[in-house]
Amino acid sequence: MNKEKYKTVLHYLIRECGSRPNFGKTVLWKLLYFTDFDFYELCEERFTGENYRKIKYGPAPENFNEIIRELKTENKIDKIKEKTGLYDKERYIALNDPDIKVLSGNEKETIDNVIKRYGSYNAFNIKDISHQDMPVMATKLGERIDYELVFYRKAPFSVRPYEDVIS
Repeated sequence: MNKEKYKTVLHYLIRECGSRPNFGKTVLWKLLYFTDFDFYELCEERFTGENYRKIKYGPAPENFNEIIRELKTENKIDKIKEKTGLYDKERYIALNDPDIKVLSGNEKETIDNVIKRYGSYNAFNIKDISHQDMPVMATKLGERIDYELVFYRKAPFSVRPYEDVIS
């Protein structure tokens, strides 16, 4: 796991999306998932190094709580609990700007594209969408999601232009 990149990606996602009414922990988890898996499909290398497990609500990052704690300890973000109807929503806000110098152009572009595609979805919608992504579909409940499964993605999830192979 590349802890500095992971912290920067989370901090950046929170800074860019934290003020949106739909944004909470579930949306953050899915944005992080799509960032990691889209980057892997495009560049064939891991971005944050996070591992994800398939849970009832879609892909879940294994080290999320540790990284969030560190960002809070460093006074980069704050966590807020908010009552929304029947549910308590965990929200995050950025207390300052992330230092994005640790990100390459491709990395930042991947994050920005994920925000454009999925940043406006609420928790229920993004959960349902994540269940339709091939790496999640092909994984049994409770198991770790294999990054290599991105190469079996179909539209609208695939982010890499593939040329038809003619034999």
